[in-house]
Amino acid sequence: MAEFVCKVGDASGRILQQIESAQSESEVRQKLSERGLYVYSVRTHLNLLTNFSRSRSARTIRPNDFLIFNQQFNTLIKAGLPIMKALDLLAERAGAPCLRPILADVRQRVREGALLSDALAAQGSFPPVYVATITAGERSGSLPGVLDQYIAYLRVSTGFRSRLITTLIYPAVLILTALLVVSYVVTYAMPRFAELYHGLDVPLPAPTRILLSLAMPLRDYFVVFLIAIVLSGFFLYLWTRSERGALTVDRFKPRLPVFGDVWVKTQVSQLVRTLSTLLGGGTPLVPALQTSAAAIGSRLMARSIEQAAEQVKQGQPLHSSLANTRLIPDMALEMIEVGEASGALGPMLTSVAEFYEEEVGTSLQRILTWIPIVVLAVMAVVVGFILISLYLPMFSLQVGAGGG
Repeated sequence: MAEFVCKVGDASGRILQQIESAQSESEVRQKLSERGLYVYSVRTHLNLLTNFSRSRSARTIRPNDFLIFNQQFNTLIKAGLPIMKALDLLAERAGAPCLRPILADVRQRVREGALLSDALAAQGSFPPVYVATITAGERSGSLPGVLDQYIAYLRVSTGFRSRLITTLIYPAVLILTALLVVSYVVTYAMPRFAELYHGLDVPLPAPTRILLSLAMPLRDYFVVFLIAIVLSGFFLYLWTRSERGALTVDRFKPRLPVFGDVWVKTQVSQLVRTLSTLLGGGTPLVPALQTSAAAIGSRLMARSIEQAAEQVKQGQPLHSSLANTRLIPDMALEMIEVGEASGALGPMLTSVAEFYEEEVGTSLQRILTWIPIVVLAVMAVVVGFILISLYLPMFSLQVGAGGG
């Protein structure tokens, strides 16, 4: 029997993921339907390395391509075209080639009688937030309006991510250059000096001996060290993708000096921006919280938001449920409480998202102003120490020659 990963929804509106054993996909769907579960998607359960490859290929749809697709799709619907006709056009003429087979699969499911939201969920390549948004649009009968809100959300989130990546490019290049320079000096220049001093029979000072004791093994076993670093990084990445590893890393991130605060604010801005979009599209609060938890990148934050959704379902206010997670800043909780009291939770969540996005941008600019200075200072100290250590034996040689 094969194993299948199933994404299902229960009668209370919760979205769950579980593994089922069966002979075929149709048998799995039948078993789940008999239990009263709504089936979103079913896919074969693969091993860790295959899942890694699959997850990489599933993310080949670039955010900009997805944004353009939604703009085109919304324009066609506003022009009065039926959903089926709009899918026909986009499946054949989508700007991103990787989208065409995906849209063709969605079109086939819709042609067989499925709702658009069900077809998107069953396809498995679309974000949970997008599926929930389309579901809300279908239920409210205002799909173009809901798509307008999602497109605005996508523009903001894509723009924020692009600015973040652009801001981090220069420090990353600077650090990489520094590492390459130091590696070259340690693995190539220093062994040459060691051979020179050995031929001249010059006594080596302590700093020079320390550096050479590090440089010689690094030169002789450079390939081994490189392979060890690559493999360690690969297995560390796989570990962080597991539930336990991701939770361990997420618990550590908020404790980082300076960067921990930026990480928390980034997660909060993503959460409230997604939640605001779903509420604006007509999704009820509890399903909106559950979908936002599924869309957020942090496993720790996602698990905490799922617990908050359960508390909201039991009648607690949103702000107090979020406060129990101990992850949401006090400022955000106070603004959410005001939004609940005034009946304007959606707009208030948008304000919270904008506030923290600006805070993250300001903090990153401040941090990135200091990173080049710190890197250059460390480089100066390291390279200076290396040069002094290399030339110290020369002074000893000159002193010996002068004394002779």
